[in-house]
Amino acid sequence: MKTYTCKNIRNIALAGHGGSGKTSVAEGLLYKCGEIERMGKVSDGNSVCDYDPEEIKRKISLGTSLAYCQWKDVKINILDTPGQFDFAAGLYEGISAAESVVIALPAKDGVQVGTIKAYREAIKHGKATMFVVTRMEEENSNFYKCLEELKTQFGPSICPIVVPFDKYGTVESYINLLEMKAYTYDNGVPTEVPMPASENRLKGLRAAMAEAVAETDEELMMRYFENEGEDFTEAEIVKGLHDGIHKGYITPVVCCSGDTLAGIDMMLNTIIYMLPSPDETDGELCDDGSKVQYASRDTLEAKVFKTVADPFVGKLSYIKIVNGTLAAGTEVVNRTTGNLEKPGKLLSMQGKKTEDMIEAYAGDIVAATKLSANTGDTLTASGDETVFAAEKYPVPCFFKAISAKDKNDEGKISNAIKRMVEEDKTLSYDHNHETHQRILGGLGEQHLDAAISKMKAKFGVDVIVSDPIIAYRESIRKKVQAEGKHKKQSGGHGQYGHVKIEFEPCDSDALVFEEKVFGGSVPKNYFPAVEKGLVESTAHGVLAGYPVVNLKATLLDGSYHPVDSSEQAFKMAAHIAYKQGLAQAQPCLLEPICLVKVILDDASTGDIMTVINKRRGTVLGMNPSEEEQGMTELDAQMPQSEITDLATVVRQITRGLGHFTAQFDHYEQFPQALEADVIANAPKFSEYEG
Repeated sequence: MKTYTCKNIRNIALAGHGGSGKTSVAEGLLYKCGEIERMGKVSDGNSVCDYDPEEIKRKISLGTSLAYCQWKDVKINILDTPGQFDFAAGLYEGISAAESVVIALPAKDGVQVGTIKAYREAIKHGKATMFVVTRMEEENSNFYKCLEELKTQFGPSICPIVVPFDKYGTVESYINLLEMKAYTYDNGVPTEVPMPASENRLKGLRAAMAEAVAETDEELMMRYFENEGEDFTEAEIVKGLHDGIHKGYITPVVCCSGDTLAGIDMMLNTIIYMLPSPDETDGELCDDGSKVQYASRDTLEAKVFKTVADPFVGKLSYIKIVNGTLAAGTEVVNRTTGNLEKPGKLLSMQGKKTEDMIEAYAGDIVAATKLSANTGDTLTASGDETVFAAEKYPVPCFFKAISAKDKNDEGKISNAIKRMVEEDKTLSYDHNHETHQRILGGLGEQHLDAAISKMKAKFGVDVIVSDPIIAYRESIRKKVQAEGKHKKQSGGHGQYGHVKIEFEPCDSDALVFEEKVFGGSVPKNYFPAVEKGLVESTAHGVLAGYPVVNLKATLLDGSYHPVDSSEQAFKMAAHIAYKQGLAQAQPCLLEPICLVKVILDDASTGDIMTVINKRRGTVLGMNPSEEEQGMTELDAQMPQSEITDLATVVRQITRGLGHFTAQFDHYEQFPQALEADVIANAPKFSEYEG
């Protein structure tokens, strides 16, 4: 395919709430530009961007897909991102690779939580923004209600460019406020028609646009006020809008129908004339805080923003070129790993369809085969020390234990999950050696369900899902003394060991062992055996078999046999004393306590605090969030057992705006009234074997 330079490239991320029509708009853009022969539908499972078997099955986007179209000698790279909150990794990938974020909202639904989240993420990354009101052909669509909601939510930067003229709830025509011309559409083909009679509303919108343009330039501002609202030329308006969008002063709004193609041509024109090209942006952020401008210099600098694992094709790396030229088969340096790499094929992506490329220039987005690079890695020419800053992804907060249905597949699980974690940075995997469980983490129930389905479809591994075992601990609350005597005589050489041990609480996680033996009742050479027997015993407590912590044991007395005593006999005697002593020392359960950080909107703080208190948590404080503007950060301590479904609860209460992270902090005593259930449901631990 034709290669494009920076100035003739537009990289846009399509974002918004789930079901807002993003994929349908992408389909309309591709068809209008002649890239596809017929339009597909998400509901039919034949759209360009939703091609993964899981996406077709679920009828939603699960990850970012890449497609492109060419309009008036400009290449538009379309990054179609998921709207479901469980699949936020795709949104982060798309926004990181784009210069502009085009946020879709349905005409009959208006501003939704996904609309707000997409806009905030775009602003946080310093991206230009644009709204497209979709599904104008549907009944009860109301563009002007959407427009008012946008102004209320996002402020005076909202500037309509394309608006509908509707009569009795049906769109009669689409009006381009730049030209002040009206159009009707037949299968995407525009026909100019007389301007409708609603002149006052249209004049008001045009005047608001002129005022927004005036604010982008001092000279225009002077003209505007000196001449009492002088109207500008179309060229001046286009330039003013372009500059204002680039600087973040203006957020344009257009409307269209992805299914009927009405307004798609005007949306395309808005993209190529008003949204910034890569070389007009501030550049790409490096890990040292500096920025690299997009340019066609000789030195290659590029970043991998997405990887796709395929058991047959191997790894497919999606690459954003910042500087220079990337060519197939050219050796590059992976600055993140230090390895030399050589891309195989260089591909232009149209959903799952590919087209070979010889080379690509700065500002473009391509895919490459045969790279071992992971998401976030930097690729450069030899001698270039540039390292781009890696994207920060949401941390997993929902966990499940998995095990292979077929024992023969146990060895495949780790490899399959490793490949999937490389592909999705919001997945995590841990093999808990204490509970002997494989723990898969993600952003929600739907996220893990999709990952498990992919594991089966792509890697042939079918798994059983269960709740993770909580790693409780046991301790004692009382000082006691106990005796342990191991005596065995069955002919020949016997066994004899006898100890008296004092057990008491202490602050150490590991067993603290002391001896206060007088008179040689227990020979010194058996002290290590006693200690070893106690250390081994602490692996399992007397209540539910969990490890014992905060325990001090002091060897006080005992006896031995000159012939039958041995290290093994004293180990067993220590174990007997341990079981008897701990049973009398008021044993108790300790539960893991986590530090929890909840990011939420102010309106939800009361409900979240109620949930935390009901779940035996303690609120530590609240402050304005440094991560997300307009949000609150709530810090709390909560038992690990109470946060297993907290991700779902937080999302429900905050309507999807909130999220949380948790990390282990310490152990504290479990309420005695609740111990019975934990003891009854405790895993069956292996018995001490000496």
